[in-house]
Amino acid sequence: MDFINQKILNSQTYASKIYNVETSHPLIPNAQEYLVYKKYVSIHSEDRNILKFPNSSDFEIELPEDLLNVYSIKLANWSFPSNYNTFSMQNSNVYMTFLINNPCNPSLIGVSNPFYFAIYSCLFLSQNQEYNITIEEGFYNPQQFVTELTNKFNYVVTERITAFLQDTSSPYYDVTTYPVFLTQFQEQGGYTNFSVVYNSVSQKIWFGNSADGFILTNETLLNYYNMNCSKKNMVPDYSNWGLPANIGLPRENVSSINSSSLNQYNSTYQLLTSLQNTSSNVTPRFFYGDVNPGDNGYWLLPNPNLPGCSVQWIECPYKINIMGPAYFYMEISKLNCIDETAPYNISSFTNNTNETNGIVNSSFAKIAIPSTPMSQWFDRDSLPYKVYTPPAERIRKLNIKLRYHNGQLVDFGTFNYSFMLEFTVMQNTQQRVFKSAFAPTNRHGIQS
Repeated sequence: MDFINQKILNSQTYASKIYNVETSHPLIPNAQEYLVYKKYVSIHSEDRNILKFPNSSDFEIELPEDLLNVYSIKLANWSFPSNYNTFSMQNSNVYMTFLINNPCNPSLIGVSNPFYFAIYSCLFLSQNQEYNITIEEGFYNPQQFVTELTNKFNYVVTERITAFLQDTSSPYYDVTTYPVFLTQFQEQGGYTNFSVVYNSVSQKIWFGNSADGFILTNETLLNYYNMNCSKKNMVPDYSNWGLPANIGLPRENVSSINSSSLNQYNSTYQLLTSLQNTSSNVTPRFFYGDVNPGDNGYWLLPNPNLPGCSVQWIECPYKINIMGPAYFYMEISKLNCIDETAPYNISSFTNNTNETNGIVNSSFAKIAIPSTPMSQWFDRDSLPYKVYTPPAERIRKLNIKLRYHNGQLVDFGTFNYSFMLEFTVMQNTQQRVFKSAFAPTNRHGIQS
């Protein structure tokens, strides 16, 4: 055996070659105590790989160094841009549909002008064809909002009447009068019967028409969203289902009322305080002040070109909502620590079990959004934090996603943002004994 050891280990004993027992660097044992300190990492959205992650709300980023023995993580502070769009194509709340189901017939009120009868013919022939409007993307104040709705409602009706007066293939086209009617129609500004106003006291929107009855077809819009494959919601949503929801309308069709259908008006108190009899016509009125300068609150009067017609109106049952979502969530893969509820839905699962349909560890932080777009908003405190027991061995790469409650990604456009994460790191310490030359020792030679 000694002969083999000498040949293999170059004449050295096996034990002395395998076990290095003679070293000038003895191992120092670790203490059973740890040094705990805070490590902060600032992350900027513009630092991501923009070619690989073009959307700043969903990207991956690598930390400058490996963080070892991480005990906890929290969001220390943040600064996000506030130039968001409450109304946008992505939010699916810029569309609205309506019908003019009961246009004013000039013959029934004693008006024999053929120009207005031609307009009535167009509206009557298309009374079952919906009008579609799309408002401008962005953020509105209430006055801008109702002005946009008024102009868009009148615009789409103007376009249809203009097309009717220009359609030479129509059996109703009159080559003698329709060109003249078209010029007259354009000179008077097109169709202007719709008026949408905002009651700043009740914070509700009123739709009005100075002659023609109409229906806001919210059911059609709701069915479109439910059937559309590009629907924004990842989960069922019973509140933000489209533009009518922001306006304050229910999830069903709403028909206009006039003086002959007041029995359909539900609130007697509102009827007495909001309506006024003027010139033998019942018209809505705001008693708190003028809607337009000098109107004394009478914001909807009969069309003067159609004497004897009745005004039509709809009061939205709910207050206007132009503020958008109140929160968004930050997800960081494998660091999420917040459980999130989900909207209740009627299904075989919810009908036959008592279990929740929420999500466990769905997000890392919940961040409030200011109600009005300014330039940016920021804060520094975030209560939720992720704790590891035992500490996480190593963290280097983070997958970050910013989304709303319904799963839709937050749209920051080209604006950058930044946030800072706080890591609580535990570092091993060496076992040390400190001696002082001036401290007395006991009989065993240990300093007291």
